[in-house]
Amino acid sequence: MSKGLPKRSEDYSLWYNELVKRAGLAENSAVRGCMVIKPYGYAIWEKMQRVLDDMFKATGHSNAYFPLFVPKSLFEAEEQNAEGFAKECAVVTHYRLQTDPDKPGKLRVDPNARLEEELIVRPTSEAIIWNTYKGWIQSYRDLPLLINQWANVVRWEMRTRLFLRTAEFLWQEGHTAHATSKEAVEETERMLHVYADFAENFLALPVIRGKKTPNERFAGALDTYCIEGLMQDGKALQAGTSHFLGQNFAQAFDVKFATREGVLEHVWGTSWGVSTRLMGALVMAHSDDEGLVLPPKLAPIQVVIVPIYKGEEQLAQISEKVLALKKQLEAKGISVKYDDRDTERPGFKFAEWELKGVPVRIAIGGRDLENGTAEVARRDTKEKSSQQFDELVNLVPALLDEIQENVFQKALAFREANTTKVDSYEEFKRILDEKPGFVLAHWDGTPETEERIKEETKATIRCIALDSPEEDGVDMVTGQPSKRRVYFARAY
Repeated sequence: MSKGLPKRSEDYSLWYNELVKRAGLAENSAVRGCMVIKPYGYAIWEKMQRVLDDMFKATGHSNAYFPLFVPKSLFEAEEQNAEGFAKECAVVTHYRLQTDPDKPGKLRVDPNARLEEELIVRPTSEAIIWNTYKGWIQSYRDLPLLINQWANVVRWEMRTRLFLRTAEFLWQEGHTAHATSKEAVEETERMLHVYADFAENFLALPVIRGKKTPNERFAGALDTYCIEGLMQDGKALQAGTSHFLGQNFAQAFDVKFATREGVLEHVWGTSWGVSTRLMGALVMAHSDDEGLVLPPKLAPIQVVIVPIYKGEEQLAQISEKVLALKKQLEAKGISVKYDDRDTERPGFKFAEWELKGVPVRIAIGGRDLENGTAEVARRDTKEKSSQQFDELVNLVPALLDEIQENVFQKALAFREANTTKVDSYEEFKRILDEKPGFVLAHWDGTPETEERIKEETKATIRCIALDSPEEDGVDMVTGQPSKRRVYFARAY
């Protein structure tokens, strides 16, 4: 293996970028701000997709696909949404290239091939989808309309980082229409809890479920709900959002339905999404100086088996036992890699699979063959133990469950240890610098105070937790009364 990773404690950003590349998750591409997701990284994303897609379908949603391009006039129809994304839009103005007469062998945009109407490369799909819904919804019988799309979007980010913020990224976006405000709010909250369930039970990331402040809402939404996770450098990461759109988009695109009484009314809408940013959360929440630490439920390879042998005859004996175990484990739904490459030494293989975060490593050598044993190593705790080979078929599934829970509990303990209540602005600023993490503080509810804190400390209100208790207090900056604490943090 190449030299070790940079230390997390010395340069977190460099550690993250190097780990993403060396573990084979992604790399920068020839297109500025865009990434290539490599096979190992894409295998993790596919697992995420599969789980989430099943969760969406279990809650009544169907998948569809809508165009990548949005006519500018449609994009402008909902003003708040258009203004919110305007600075990040990529715009198509022409449809043809031609040979450049002044530069042989080069091409230029054909000046006669300008589009009649410019096309926005979707930064989000509300406009094209709600324009389509106008033709799909006529009556209460057509509601609720529960649609999800797996797609790519483009947001022309100036400062990019693999998975966390790229000019193009993969995501899913749900867009639903309902007969009443109550149903739409219920949908918004339901999907937030779906995301939280996924984050905690698969990503092994404990999250705060909450609402964004008006300043931080999605452009065009009446309410934005979110899940917020804490990374190991003490910065928060927004891992998913769910938006109650009210009737804003229905009014902008004139999407109406006939009620049971025959009255025409605008429908009520929601949208919700998670993206490949979850890959960044996966890396930053759990990994260490040796490489990835993957929760077993999302690991492309859950168990790797490495033979340690002398001669072809011994390898054949080990392989016979290993392949039988591999078949038994795979029958239980466990993904197993038998690394019998003869081009690398066992030590190299151990380091490689540690870097890639494989949850369980089994090594079996000549002495193990005689004793009917194998060495079992956990990636999360680095503990090694000698186990009876014949017991592995039952031990490994239980061990994977134990690792999944341990990875979650470790992240939860970290979050709890790095969540601090403060009552003064001086203490707030000191904690942000000395003990980064979530800071619980009173806020007077005004955007002016929120903006002042952001400008002076670079900390934002991550959310108003759904389960936050009422507690009389005063804003740490203005001294104005406050009914509850909110979650502040510096964030990605």
